[in-house]
Amino acid sequence: MKGEDVRAKTSDELVDDLRDLKKEQFNLRFQQATGQLENTARYRVIRRDIARIKTVLGSRRAKEGQNAEA
Repeated sequence: MKGEDVRAKTSDELVDDLRDLKKEQFNLRFQQATGQLENTARYRVIRRDIARIKTVLGSRRAKEGQNAEA
């Protein structure tokens, strides 16, 4: 998922995507622990997507907070 794709989505869609990515990360962690994880690079991609979504959500919340104070 690219940054521009993340910014194009609404906050509700991002929250849903974040929940799905966290579930997938959880499942990948279990696969890794049991030795069943085949694509180890996928774990890295998931982590970065989660970080991207959290960054965009945080900046949107900060912007909303500034607008509320003004």
